[in-house]
Amino acid sequence: MSAHSKPETIGGLVDIDQRSREIFRQIVDGYLATGEPVGSRNISRLLPMALSPATVRNVMTDLELAGLIYAPHTSAGRLPTERGLRFFVDAMMEVGNLTSDERTQIEAQMRAAASGRTFDNTLTEASTLLSGLSRGAGVVVTTKANARLKHIEFVRLDPARALVVLVAEDGTVENRLLALPPGLPASALTEAANFLNARIVGKTLAELRQEVAGYRNAMQHELDELTAKLVESGIATSSGPTSDRHLIVRGQANLLEDLKAQDDLERIRLLFGDLETQTDVIDLLTRAEEGDGVRIFIGSENKLFSMSGSSMIAAPFRDGEQRIVGVVGIIGPTRLNYARIVPMVDYTAKVVGRLLESGR
Repeated sequence: MSAHSKPETIGGLVDIDQRSREIFRQIVDGYLATGEPVGSRNISRLLPMALSPATVRNVMTDLELAGLIYAPHTSAGRLPTERGLRFFVDAMMEVGNLTSDERTQIEAQMRAAASGRTFDNTLTEASTLLSGLSRGAGVVVTTKANARLKHIEFVRLDPARALVVLVAEDGTVENRLLALPPGLPASALTEAANFLNARIVGKTLAELRQEVAGYRNAMQHELDELTAKLVESGIATSSGPTSDRHLIVRGQANLLEDLKAQDDLERIRLLFGDLETQTDVIDLLTRAEEGDGVRIFIGSENKLFSMSGSSMIAAPFRDGEQRIVGVVGIIGPTRLNYARIVPMVDYTAKVVGRLLESGR
C-alpha cells in the first residue's frame, strides 16, 4: 500500500498489506488492553519488523484514510474506529480457546445452579457467570412459551380484570393481566380453567394455543360463548413480538469500573438507559438467533448501541429437540476482549443447551 493512497476493499473488507496489518493490530491490541490511543513511537518499538516512527506515521495516515483508525482530539496516538474493530474481528482476530479449568468452572457452576432449581435460576446463573468472567454485563433472553405447563388459574381482580396464572413443570410462574368482557359470571373463570387444565399438562403455551384452535367446535358444545372467548384470551400471546421473551441482565455494576473519562461515564449512562428499554435489548438478542454460532454487534452497527458505543457478543442455545429457545451474551464497551469472550459465550450457550436437553 503506497503512502497516503486509499486502500481498495475486497468483499467489503479493507485490503491492507502485512506491514499495515501489524501496525493496525498494535493499535487495536493497545485499545482493547487499555482504552488508550497508541502512538507511532510505541508501535515502532513493538513491531516484529524494524520501522521508524516516521514510517509508522505514514502507514497510520493510510489506515486513517481507510476509515480504520482515527486521532482523538487529546492525543497524537490513534484509536480504532468501529469500522476498524469490525475489520479486526472479521479478518484478523484469532479466537482463543478456553482452558480446561475455565470449561470446568462454567460447567460446574451451571450444573450446581440447575440442581433442583427452576430453569430461570439456571439462566440467571448463566448471566451472572458471564458477567463475572468478562467484567461486562451478562444478558440472557429466553422464550417464555417454551416452558412445559402444569396448571393454569384465572383469578378475578375486579369486574373488568383477571390475572391469568401459568404454572410450569419446572416451578416457574408467570402472571398475565387479562381484560374481562362486561357481565362475565364468576363461574366462567372456573369453567375456562377446568377446560384448559384438562389439556394443559406437558404442553408449551404455543402448543396449547394451537391445540385449542382445533377445539373450537368442542368448545361451542361444552362452553358458552363468553367462556370460550375467555379460554382463547387466557392463552393468547400478549401484544408485540417480544412479549413471550424474558430478559435477564446481571453485572451492570461491572460497566462502571475502569472508566477513563467523563465521556466514558456518559456512554455508560446511555447504555444503562438502553438496558432499561428491555424490548430493544430483546430485539437485538433475538437477532442472534438467526444463525448458528456467536454473533458480534459493534457500536452503531446496531441502533440500540448507536449512542453508547457499546458491543454485544451473543450465542443461541437449543433445547432437546434442537430448537433455538434463547440467547446468552455479554454487553460492554467496544473494547471488550473479543478473542477471549467469543469462546466463553459459545461454550456457556452449549452448556445451557445440554442442561436443557438432559432435563437438568
